[in-house]
Amino acid sequence: MFGKEFQRKYALTDQGIKNTKQATLWTVIVNLVVMGGMGILYLMMKKYMDTLTKGSDLPKAGMFLALVLAFVVLSLITHLQQYRATYGLVYGEVKNVRISLAERMRKLPLGYFGKRDLADLTETIMGDVNRLEHVWSHCLGYLYGSYISTAIVAVMLFAFDWRLSVACLWGVPVAFILLFGSRKINKRNSEITKEAGIQVSDGIQETLENIREIRATNQEERFLKQLNDKIDHHEKTMLSGELSCGIFVNAASVIMRLGVATTILTGTKLILSGQVEFMVLFMFLLVITRVYAPFDQALALIAEMLMSQISASRLMEIHDTKSAEGTDSFAPKGHDIVFDHVSFAYDGDDVLKDVSFTAKEGQVTALVGPSGSGKSTCARLAARLWDIAAGKITVGGVDINTVDPEVLLSDYSMVFQDVILFDDTVMENIRLGKHGATDEEVKAAARAANCDEFVEKLPKGYDTPIGENGAKLSGGERQRISIARALLKNAPIVLLDEATASLDVENETRVQEALSRLLSGKTVLVIAHRMRTVEAADKIVVLSEGRVAEEGKPSELLGREDGIFKRMTKLQSESAGWSIA
Repeated sequence: MFGKEFQRKYALTDQGIKNTKQATLWTVIVNLVVMGGMGILYLMMKKYMDTLTKGSDLPKAGMFLALVLAFVVLSLITHLQQYRATYGLVYGEVKNVRISLAERMRKLPLGYFGKRDLADLTETIMGDVNRLEHVWSHCLGYLYGSYISTAIVAVMLFAFDWRLSVACLWGVPVAFILLFGSRKINKRNSEITKEAGIQVSDGIQETLENIREIRATNQEERFLKQLNDKIDHHEKTMLSGELSCGIFVNAASVIMRLGVATTILTGTKLILSGQVEFMVLFMFLLVITRVYAPFDQALALIAEMLMSQISASRLMEIHDTKSAEGTDSFAPKGHDIVFDHVSFAYDGDDVLKDVSFTAKEGQVTALVGPSGSGKSTCARLAARLWDIAAGKITVGGVDINTVDPEVLLSDYSMVFQDVILFDDTVMENIRLGKHGATDEEVKAAARAANCDEFVEKLPKGYDTPIGENGAKLSGGERQRISIARALLKNAPIVLLDEATASLDVENETRVQEALSRLLSGKTVLVIAHRMRTVEAADKIVVLSEGRVAEEGKPSELLGREDGIFKRMTKLQSESAGWSIA
């Protein structure tokens, strides 16, 4: 019952399976104890009926008082154990599930995150886990415990009278056949509702991230209308899904409750024919009040159970994704980066095709080429942010695909044009480059990156919060913090995506001074968009349509007639002279 398929169906860990088994066990015990209370009430009524009809002595109050007291104590103990098993253990498990999910995502290749947007992943970590937690704690133990306890009670009832048992219990299997027969409809509605909810999250996130552009182009009304339409669509799908599920759930509940009527009708007929005594019918009516009760909560949550299976499949999709793994040791002989017949495809489209080149230690190797030629892809593959489809990339003779990405990246510093900063102080944003670095080490790196000039003007200096993604800083200031991080890390390999492309002349000069300090003696791979910035490079690799079209020293490539690099240099030189007429 609680096998691997069940575990995947509800995204349960091994500990989660143990918790569900405990919750089921204690639910069975609680249901049987409560049913025992009905037995005590039945015995009391039978004794008093015997006194009235047969003239027997009144039952001793002390005996029944002792039974009632024992029932209360036993009921209290079992209910506490059930609460611990269904809630206490599960709430602790939710923390472990989120941690394991985050740990799994930490090991996934960067390419995975390019296929999933932030709102979708956030919904998985928060919304989907919350939904599953509610099912784990409120439904699974109760539902499966009710199955078992009802089966036990059914066997006992059939021992008394099979006719009344059938009249009492026929509605239970029919109700669940109806519910499980409607699973496909309800599951499809749940999928539509989930997708509509994600679209709302995407719309809100997109609007907030692009609020400046929306206002600058006077598009507030259009974007708000689109967002309202998404919210209205989500509301309609929720109402439609809940209505559909509600019809089946309430129909199942009504069918199950019809057992009360059929028990009374069957019992009355059997009493009138003298086949059973009134007290037997009374006992069955008492049992009915408890047989149906355990299913009430499960029926109310059946829609959530169906939607939870979609949430579980989203969690399992993350766990099933192949992670980027490798050894914990990395001892290269030098830091030459060698691309050996490397190919890479993204979503089925070839990005790199049989690419081979070497970026030597102590030299600057520039990757140039038209947009979409594969320059940024090469840089990310060199750091194993993505995994290659064919070929091999080595650093100092070591195949990087055999090394754990976190271990590998300890030898890399990256300075990209799109700087990512955190809503923290200047000091802590730079300290990200080296965990545990002292304040003096951070300030030394900041000075080398020419950060002192603007940091001294901040209200609290290095302890000044810089806002979300450095919103309180200019582009040049943000870029210099990024370089300070790389200087602090002092890794032997530097990946550089034209860090000065979007800066003004004054900031560009300062950033270039900082970069000169960073690049000295390192293996440097530069993604170049402006040809004049790579004139001093030791080697240039020209990419075109995912292949190496040219490579060599700048002077060699400029001397080639009809060469791509020479043509690009000429075009940029001509565009530099453009002015407004």
